[in-house]
Amino acid sequence: MGTVGECFDNAIAETVFASFECELVDSTTFRSYADARLAVFDYIEGWSNPRRRHPAIGCLSPASFERLHELTQAA
Repeated sequence: MGTVGECFDNAIAETVFASFECELVDSTTFRSYADARLAVFDYIEGWSNPRRRHPAIGCLSPASFERLHELTQAA
């Protein structure tokens, strides 16, 4: 691992996983592995990527950030 502020710093990933754990895992009892897997998919693809704003990427959702990045690369 790198030092603080380098690209190998995993603070952003830890923040995302902490939100995921707090918002989904701690508040849900899963009846099966399949139910847990579906809930994780729904959380990521239905909430986190398209709508949830992330401070590390300018308070944009990951989907919006990717669209903006693609537009700036095409120009």
